[in-house]
Amino acid sequence: MDNSTKKISLWSAVGIGVGAMIGAGIFALIGQAGSIAGKAVYISFIIGAMVAAISGYSLAKLGATYPAAGGIVEYVVQAFGTNIFTGGISVMLYLSSIIALALLSKAFGSYAAALFSVKDSLLFVNIFSLASVFILGTIHFIGLKKVVKFENFATILTILILISFAVAGLWHMKPELMAPNLYPTPNNIFYSIAITFFSYEGFRIITNTAEDVPNPGKTVPRAIFISILITMTIYTALSIAVFGNLEVNEVIQAKDYALAEAAKPAFGMAGFTIIAIAALFSTSSSINAVLYAANNITYQMVRNGELPGFFAKPIGKTREGLVVTVILTSLLILFLNILQIAAIGSISLLFIHAVTHLGHLKLVKITRASTIMVILALLSTLSVIVLFLIHSIKDSYTILFLFIGLFAFSILIELLIRLITNRKVEISKHKGLFALFNRFLTKQ
Repeated sequence: MDNSTKKISLWSAVGIGVGAMIGAGIFALIGQAGSIAGKAVYISFIIGAMVAAISGYSLAKLGATYPAAGGIVEYVVQAFGTNIFTGGISVMLYLSSIIALALLSKAFGSYAAALFSVKDSLLFVNIFSLASVFILGTIHFIGLKKVVKFENFATILTILILISFAVAGLWHMKPELMAPNLYPTPNNIFYSIAITFFSYEGFRIITNTAEDVPNPGKTVPRAIFISILITMTIYTALSIAVFGNLEVNEVIQAKDYALAEAAKPAFGMAGFTIIAIAALFSTSSSINAVLYAANNITYQMVRNGELPGFFAKPIGKTREGLVVTVILTSLLILFLNILQIAAIGSISLLFIHAVTHLGHLKLVKITRASTIMVILALLSTLSVIVLFLIHSIKDSYTILFLFIGLFAFSILIELLIRLITNRKVEISKHKGLFALFNRFLTKQ
């Protein structure tokens, strides 16, 4: 395709990336990361951005080389072939989308409970969380397609509110609350990177624009770097605004709704209410988007033979795969807290990134990527995983066991379906699971 016919410019790709990154995740994760890194959480966001940027370079080079496929599953298959492992990675990506749904729903429940002054009740948090999934799932069932137009509005509104809050929070902050002597040990900062990295996960959607941007080999990496830099600036400002207005113990006490609590010093209860409502808008918008994408992911996986056929069977205006997704999400909501959900989601995606970078080393002559940069991407993602697991197992082995269990479960599902259907993943059929997110975003 001639460059003159390309539909997406550099700055349009940047907009897609920023829109995918900024929003619901920060409402849930700033308090969770802050409970580990304390006053220095802004440093964790900066390092998390650096890890994301390095990883983004590797994915961008792969995306530019395989633009028609677009997606991590395709990259892994290109590197390792069609086998149980690569099929298991595909299943793991779907399960990761369920984890993302649980995180968003739990964040919705936490802010809703805080807004209605029942924030100390786990029962109400779970009720609001489950309600968000079931209500939005019902909307997909009855087919109110106009609801998806709400996405762009909610994203723009959220970004404007967050920027306004960051500016006001920095203006009213107390510098003494950010004194370096209040920072935790450097280890804690590194331990929290796995959580802050999760806030940048949306950058991968930019790799799916490779077919539609001029000179994708240069444009896609630039778009990733610029969008991560913009997002990092906002996240850093928000982190300083939060901890510059609240003591660490106040953030820990309100970690599930820390942004709303941090708005009180500057704006009083009105600020608390505005941020809480913005969180509800943002999380519901993101839940809707992930439900849409997960529904299409399962449909594509059925077409590729990676899931049983009933996932694609019509029910109402959607497919039965949506029902399975809602049920599995509900189970995570009931049995895990936000930190556990965020940790499993982040570690799982970091692991998938690491596998992708390892495979990229076999393809560097084709992608013409820097071998040093790809190795750095592999080592940085593995280091973040190891550091967080070291931190988590000091108190409990739960996170480690859940991560191992998720990977084993993904491989088991792939193995069972492969044995039952005797099928293989066909490279030419893979459209890329995360291309579906891009299709959703650009459809608006």
